[in-house]
Amino acid sequence: MKIHRLIAAAALGFAIAAGSAHAQNEPRSLRDLLDLISRGQARDDREHQQRLEEFRRAQAQQNQLFEQARQRKAAEERRSEELETRFEENELLIVEVQRQLDERLGSLRELFGVLQQVSGDARSLFANSLTNVEFPDRDEFLTEFAAKAGSSSRLPSIQEIERLWFELAREASELGKVKKLPNFRVVTADGREVNEDIVRVGTFNIVADGRYLRMTENGSVAELQRQPSQGRFVKSTSDLVNASPDGPMVRFGVDVTRGQLLSLLIESPTLGEYIQQGQIVGYVIIALGVIGILISLERLITLGIAGRKVKAQLKSDTIREDNALGRVLKVYQDNPNADTETLELKLGEAILKEVPRLQRGILFIKVISVVAPLLGLLGTVTGMIQTFQAITLFGTGDPTVMASGISQALVTTVQGLVVAIPTVLLHTIVSGRARGIIQLLQEQSAGIVARQSERKQQQR
Repeated sequence: MKIHRLIAAAALGFAIAAGSAHAQNEPRSLRDLLDLISRGQARDDREHQQRLEEFRRAQAQQNQLFEQARQRKAAEERRSEELETRFEENELLIVEVQRQLDERLGSLRELFGVLQQVSGDARSLFANSLTNVEFPDRDEFLTEFAAKAGSSSRLPSIQEIERLWFELAREASELGKVKKLPNFRVVTADGREVNEDIVRVGTFNIVADGRYLRMTENGSVAELQRQPSQGRFVKSTSDLVNASPDGPMVRFGVDVTRGQLLSLLIESPTLGEYIQQGQIVGYVIIALGVIGILISLERLITLGIAGRKVKAQLKSDTIREDNALGRVLKVYQDNPNADTETLELKLGEAILKEVPRLQRGILFIKVISVVAPLLGLLGTVTGMIQTFQAITLFGTGDPTVMASGISQALVTTVQGLVVAIPTVLLHTIVSGRARGIIQLLQEQSAGIVARQSERKQQQR
């Protein structure tokens, strides 16, 4: 009974392990079940045997790899020892070769030291030279040459030494050349890049048509942010760019200081900047000066016309009322029978009516000529007050802090004098012309009174 139970349990376990694929081969008798179990055990034994053989082969292969690694390690250790020995031998060889090199170089080392110094000086010279815009590849060569001349393992060749001599000779030659570079890239003042013809005047100036140029730190050419205010210098640049080799000589202002004089010309303030330095007081002075000049011009024109009309009236027998003398004579014509005293009073009244017309605005010109220097003095005082306030706050260490007040003080004084001097002259001229016309009217009036008095005496 127990045997049957064991067989049944084994059959159940085998059925579960076999899966659904063997569901159709279910044993129909006890013998079939035993055959099935025996075949399964045989199959399992074969699989176990195969896995055991694979493991043994893998173990043998691992042993072989381990032996190869051990042999490789031993070979590398031997190679390391050989390399260490060779390294020590090479160190001794290098010392010996270096000693031999030093002995053989001898005075050449001093030569290469001089070449290194010359190449360094030439590099600095070329970097600041205007010829660098035309030959920008020299910097790299000189840097490499200096490195070779200062090294003991790499020495400059004969060709490189000759090129150093050639670069120095070419730089000396370019100093005396006025050279035109066509279609050259230029950076304008507003940041644009344009291609145009430029002219290099030795190592002093680079110019384009109507503009001065400069060399930037990276070797490119850029327009100056501000050009000289003197037109003759700017005009000479156009003449130089448009000149031909066979044409006449061109007068050009060369900056022999290589930019210093040009920078001073650029930094000098313009007329507009001078006016701005005067600030409010300066604007008032200029406004008064403009008003005074306009009034003076108006008076000069008006009095000139009036003077011509008076002179024409003197030559004419016909009385015209479009001039001062004609209006005075008209009074005499309207009162031919008046007594001398009455006529004299009427003529004096007529002349007094003409005086305001002739002297209109002249007093204001005089006031401006007096007020302008006083305003200049006011600007001087306010400028000095600003200067002392800046000194109190910031001290005297930075002159630029005091520059604004000092410039206002000086500029307003100049503006006051510039306005006062011409207004004084104009006032003198205008008042002289007005007095001349008034004097002529008084002379004619006195003559009329004298003739009227003589006629009255003759009638008596």
